[in-house]
Amino acid sequence: MTGAAAVPMPANLRASAERTRSAGMRAWYAGLPDRIADLAQRWELELGAPFEPGGSGSWVAPATDAGGADLVLKVGWTHTEARDEAEGLAVLGGEGAVQVFRYENHGPTTAALLERCRPGEELRTRPEGEQHRVIGALLRRIRAVPVPADHPFRPLTELCDLWADEAETAHAERPPGVDPGLVREGLALFRALPRDADTAVLLCTDLHGGNVLSGTRLPWLLIDPKPYVGDPHYDVLQHLLNCFDSLLADPLGLIARVCDEADLDPTRVRHWLFARCIQDSPDWPDLAALARALAA
Repeated sequence: MTGAAAVPMPANLRASAERTRSAGMRAWYAGLPDRIADLAQRWELELGAPFEPGGSGSWVAPATDAGGADLVLKVGWTHTEARDEAEGLAVLGGEGAVQVFRYENHGPTTAALLERCRPGEELRTRPEGEQHRVIGALLRRIRAVPVPADHPFRPLTELCDLWADEAETAHAERPPGVDPGLVREGLALFRALPRDADTAVLLCTDLHGGNVLSGTRLPWLLIDPKPYVGDPHYDVLQHLLNCFDSLLADPLGLIARVCDEADLDPTRVRHWLFARCIQDSPDWPDLAALARALAA
């Protein structure tokens, strides 16, 4: 693949750019082929076609460098959610995560040259019991990595305060799916939990079976972290929510099993999950029943 004119766009990114209301993203997308061609030239990369259907905010494709290394080039729009991804991978240094060999931030673009996962099977295709074991082992490995004193990562309090404010507005604007008293309790807890944690570690905040791929250097490697620093109990939540049928059938049992694998306090995870269900229930109404079960 050579030159901006030869750069194809994957389906999900193309669709996202077509429907976005963000003028910033539209401008970034319009200039993306030129940015990719520039990176390929400066970093001496031979690029393959992007992975399909791809993500909604980044262009990701296999790459080979001048030395023949098997790599992945990821070129993303530097929006709030994706901030610090490359820096987070650099701090992890390959501990349970893909390695980052080179990265740069240029205006609205973050580019990273990453380790390629082969065979690259998503963990979510495996049985849930295996997913629990792998996620638990990754969480233990990640939180053992020291966070540098001069790190750039935002505190978890910042994310939780923002989401709690948005949830308050959403609950007020929509028909009540949860008792107003439980809403107040859940959102207060969502603000309090990141402030009373005993320890603060580097968090991925979006760790689940779709963001863990099979590899060769290690059996499983996480991708796409959204780094914050805070309570290690938070990082198990997305995996639990992605096992929704099992969680709804036996919430306390599933929490206990996963916390045993991850060496976490199940009571604290239960509190976090209750708060997260309240926070997210305006957009995911099925979480209301789960919140009531966890509050019982």
